[in-house]
Amino acid sequence: MATREEKPTVAPIVGPDDPRRFTDSGIAIETLYGEDDVRPDLAERLGEPGEYPYTRGIHPEMYRSRVWTMRQYAGYATAKETNERFRYLIEHGSTGLSMAFDLPTQLGRDSDDPLCLGEVGRTGVAIDTIDDIRRVFDQIPLDEVSTSMTINAPAAVLLLLYELVGEEQGVPAEQLRGTTQNDILKEYIARGNFIYPPEPAMRLTTDLFAYCRERVPKWNTISISGYHMREKGCSAVQEVGFTLANGIAYVQAALDAGMSVDDFGPRLAFFFNGHNNVFQEVAKFRAVRRMWARIMRERFGAKDRRSQTIRFHTQTGGVTLAAQQAENNIVRVALQGFAAVCGGTQSLHTNGFDEALALPTERAARIALRTQQILAHESGAADTVDPFAGSYFVESLTDEIEARSQELIDKVEDLGGSVQAIPFIRAEVEESAWGYDQRYKQGQDIVVGVNKYVTEEIEDVEILRVDPESEREQVERLKAFKEDRDQDAVRNRLEELRDTCRGDGNLLHPIRAALKDRCTIGETCGVMREEFGEYQEA
Repeated sequence: MATREEKPTVAPIVGPDDPRRFTDSGIAIETLYGEDDVRPDLAERLGEPGEYPYTRGIHPEMYRSRVWTMRQYAGYATAKETNERFRYLIEHGSTGLSMAFDLPTQLGRDSDDPLCLGEVGRTGVAIDTIDDIRRVFDQIPLDEVSTSMTINAPAAVLLLLYELVGEEQGVPAEQLRGTTQNDILKEYIARGNFIYPPEPAMRLTTDLFAYCRERVPKWNTISISGYHMREKGCSAVQEVGFTLANGIAYVQAALDAGMSVDDFGPRLAFFFNGHNNVFQEVAKFRAVRRMWARIMRERFGAKDRRSQTIRFHTQTGGVTLAAQQAENNIVRVALQGFAAVCGGTQSLHTNGFDEALALPTERAARIALRTQQILAHESGAADTVDPFAGSYFVESLTDEIEARSQELIDKVEDLGGSVQAIPFIRAEVEESAWGYDQRYKQGQDIVVGVNKYVTEEIEDVEILRVDPESEREQVERLKAFKEDRDQDAVRNRLEELRDTCRGDGNLLHPIRAALKDRCTIGETCGVMREEFGEYQEA
């Protein structure tokens, strides 16, 4: 049994006076790197940008042709306030919307549910009905924006509401662009916002794959997320290994449901975290491209290059932000964004410097967006493809991350795949989080302004405060919505959904019909909760 100090995916705890240096993944950093530190077949492992194995990028010219999508995660309180923030971000140059939902929405419950008291609109926008989605996207043409939705257990419901509102705007479903996170496995592992047990949850996921292939072909049907596992405390190697293991599980589930890999493979997307160690993060992104290309081509037989090319969004590390000396977070976010760009991300969100205290203010969101724009136009990072290629240090890190991540994938596979390996993955992440905590407490890992260079001065940082009255207003709107509808139609639609739950048809069709006839999210998810049951953590 390996001790904590011996785990190959977690930095050892050696104390601040030890001269050795490690990444958070336990990779020992040498004083100097040279040619002998890089395996001799480098040219083969690199390839050319836009060509297999895509180590250097998925497009030949990368950002010289088109810069990454600049997203800013937003959503709070009511649909009206979220609409105002979205329009503010678009006016200041954001090229994609990223939508945050409150906890009741994420758990498939309506705002008037007694369990939701005090949580409505707190961590994101409250969405109960099609009217709420109409308000969120008022005066925002859905054929001109790409919208990412951080939603998992009720992902199908939110996609369908978006499709229905697009239809009302006159935008055909085949023109809608965006992403539903739709990654339920990482909820069981790290985040906890699940509803159903794994089997019906995976059915919903693959039903969404099939539905979008038929009706919404430009939609990214899933964003397989390592971000939240990294926020929970995993290392960079664990982030790569467990995220790709989950990706394998989703691909296999879709194949088992009768789909062809190249029918859904091109619409798979991924979501990674950006941390402070620039060189490890660049290497991580390069390694993950190479690994996914090999998995899709060699394991699953994907022929379409779009199935082999991993497309990913990056968000800077929320867990790295400090409440103390909050403006230091601007520097952290800039470094993390720089690493993501040099690593070849397709989409980027930069956190507001005040997010360790509250949801970002408009000022913090603007600074975060300007950080991306400076990276794009002033840093030089977008001027050439794969700027760290050939660095002895980065190439060595890339190979090491790949090798260690593959060991984790093999272990998950030995346990039967990600669904069966949830307890193992969760334990590994918790082990890494413990290591972070111990290294911080001992001063081995320095966090500027927190455990070193501390000041006694208390900074007065303006924070965003959600008006408690917004919850009452949301519940009142929901009450009026429920009174203003054909109750017989609602009952019939929910029974049709119940019948499909008991069979094997695609669930999205009856869900769409229910939402169109003014069923709420809570009612729709409630039927599935009754039929499928709720997942209970061991």
